[in-house]
Amino acid sequence: MPGDAGLFGPDSVTWRVHADPVLWVAGLRALLLQAVHPAAMAGVLQHSDFRADPWGRLRRTADYVGVVSFGSTAEVEAIGRRVRALHATVRGHDDATGVSYRASDPTLLCWVHCCEVESFLTTFQRAGGGLSPAEVDEYYAEQTRAASVVGLDPATVPASAVEIAAYFDRMRPQLAVDERARRVAGYVLRPPMARWVALATPARPAWAGVAGLSAALLPRWARRLYRLPGLPTTDASATAAVRALRLASTQAPQRYREGPHLRSARARLAS
Repeated sequence: MPGDAGLFGPDSVTWRVHADPVLWVAGLRALLLQAVHPAAMAGVLQHSDFRADPWGRLRRTADYVGVVSFGSTAEVEAIGRRVRALHATVRGHDDATGVSYRASDPTLLCWVHCCEVESFLTTFQRAGGGLSPAEVDEYYAEQTRAASVVGLDPATVPASAVEIAAYFDRMRPQLAVDERARRVAGYVLRPPMARWVALATPARPAWAGVAGLSAALLPRWARRLYRLPGLPTTDASATAAVRALRLASTQAPQRYREGPHLRSARARLAS
C-alpha cells in the first residue's frame, strides 16, 4: 500500500542503521558469531545449502533483512510466513553433542536474532555511526518487532544494550568452535568463485579483506574461540579499518549505497 511504512519507518533508528552501506560487513560478522553455537551449526550443516550455494544463501539472508527492515506490512507478513513454515520442517539430532534440535526452537531463534542485531549495531557504531546510548536501546527495542516475524515473543527478547550484554554472558558457557564451525567460517571467509572471477578480477582479495575485517570485529571472546588474536590492539585496528571502509562507501553514488528494498520503501512512502 502507498504510504505503508512497514515495521519501522524512516524515523526509526532501524532505518538509520540498516540503510548504512557498512551493514554488509556486519552481516558477515553475524554469520561468524552465529557459528559458535553448536546446535545452530548442526542445523546449518544438515539442512542448509550454504556449502553448495554460499552466494545464494548470503543473498537470501540479505533479502530477508531488507524486507523486514524496509518492506511493506504485507511483504513482511509474507516473508515471515515463509520463514516460519521452513523452520517448522527443520529438525534433527547432532551426533557431536548428542542434542536434538529444531529450527523453530525459541532458544535457537533468539540466538540467531541476537547475533544479527548485536552485529549490526556494534559494527555501525564502531564505523562511526554515532548513536547515543538512548538510541542504542531504542534500536534493540525496535528489533523485538523483527524477532516476532520469525515467531518469537517480543517480551522474551533482549531489548536494550544491558539486556543484550547479559544475554551473551549467559550463553557463553554453551558456545564452542569445533571443526564444523571452522568449515562454515571458511565458506564465509573464502567462498567459491568462478575461476575467471578469481583470477581476472580483484574480487578474491577484496572479499578476503572485508571478510577478514568482519572476523576482527568479533568480540574478543569469540575471536579466542576461533583461535584468532583477542588483543585490544586488534579491536583498535578493526575499528580504524571499518571507519575507513564506511567513509569510502559513503562517497559512492547513492544508487550504489542504497539497496533495492530501501529504494522501494522510499518510493512507496512518497507515492
